[in-house]
Amino acid sequence: MDGIRPTIRTRTRDRANRGSSSFTDLAQQIRSRGLLRRRYGYYWSKLVGAPLVLAACLVVFFWIGDTWWQLFTAAVLAVVFTQIAFLGHDAAHRQIFVSGRWNDWTSLVLGDLFVGMSYGWWQHKHTRHHANPNKLGADPDIELPVIAVTAETAARHHSPGVQWLRAHQGLLFFPILFLEGISLHASSVRRVVTRGRLERRWVEIAFLSIRMIGYLVIVFLVLSPGIAFVFLAVQLGLFGFYMGIAFAPNHKGMPVVPRDLTLDFLRRQVMMSRNVRGTRILDVAMGGLNYQIEHHLFPSMPRPHLRRAAPIIAEYCRVQGVPYTQTGLFASYAIVVRYINRVGLGERDVFSCPLADQRLAIGAPIRS
Repeated sequence: MDGIRPTIRTRTRDRANRGSSSFTDLAQQIRSRGLLRRRYGYYWSKLVGAPLVLAACLVVFFWIGDTWWQLFTAAVLAVVFTQIAFLGHDAAHRQIFVSGRWNDWTSLVLGDLFVGMSYGWWQHKHTRHHANPNKLGADPDIELPVIAVTAETAARHHSPGVQWLRAHQGLLFFPILFLEGISLHASSVRRVVTRGRLERRWVEIAFLSIRMIGYLVIVFLVLSPGIAFVFLAVQLGLFGFYMGIAFAPNHKGMPVVPRDLTLDFLRRQVMMSRNVRGTRILDVAMGGLNYQIEHHLFPSMPRPHLRRAAPIIAEYCRVQGVPYTQTGLFASYAIVVRYINRVGLGERDVFSCPLADQRLAIGAPIRS
C-alpha cells in the first residue's frame, strides 16, 4: 500500500510544487503580453501634474481668502492628497522607474513632503501585509487599534468602552474612517522620532516638518482661527475617509489565514484578496486598488496594465480551480460591514476558510 499511495508529506510537497509551477506559468503569460513593462509617459504626466494641481489649489486658497467657502477647497485638497498618496504607493512598489533609488525618492517627496505620510513607516507596514495578507500574527493590517477584524482580536479583554465600540463596530465603521487622516499623520511622526531602523530618517523628519508646519502656517495665516480649525477638520476627515474606503474593500471579509498555515504564493494572494469591478472612472477614483488580486500577484505592474491583466488572471484562476473574488463597489462595502459586525458581536467562525478546511482534510499544512 505504501508503494502505491503517496504519503501525506509527499502529497503536500507535490501540492506546493504545483502551486509554485502555477504562478510561474501565469507570470510567463503576463510578461509575454508586455504587462510588466514601464509606462513612463503615463507616470511622468502624473508626476508633473501632481505638483501643478497642488500649486493651483494653493493659489485658489490664497485668492479666496478668509471665508467659509474655503471648506470646498478643503474637500478638493482631500481628494488631491489622496490621489498623490496613490501615486506614491505606485512608486513604492517600483511601478514607475527601473531604479529603486528613483522610486524611493519619488515616494519620499510624494508621501512625506506633499501628503505628510512617512514612506519608511508605510513601507515597513505594507511590505509585511503583502507577504502574508490576512494571516494572523503576520499581517499588520488585521491588527487595528479600534476595529476588530478577526475573532482572535475581538476575544481579547478590553475596557468597557472598547468592548462597546466592538459590539457596534459595523455601524461605526464608516464614521471612524473620518479619523484615519489624523491616525496616518500621527503614525508617521511616531515612526520617524522613535527608535528602530529607518533609512533616510533625517530626510523624512525634514520633509514631514516642512509639510506639516508649513501647511499649518499657511492655513492660519490666511484663515481666522475658527474657520481654520473647521477647514483642517474637513480636509483631514475627508482625506482619511477617502483613503479608508479605497483600502477597505481589498481584504476585509476575506478568509483569515491561521498562524500555522503556509500557502503557495498564488493561493495566498488570490484567495485573500477581493477585486471591485467598475468603469475606468472607478479605476481612477480608487488609484487602481480595485484590482487588488492583480496588484498582490504583481506588485510592480504599472497601474494602467491592471485592467488588462484582470481577465487573464481571472481565467487562469478558473482553470486552476483557485477562487477569484470580484464584486461591485457597494456590495463590497456591505460585505465588509456585515463581516466586522459579526466579529464585533463575538462570532468565532465568521468566515470558513476553504484553505484551512483543505489542510485539515489532508492532515498537514500546504507549504510553499
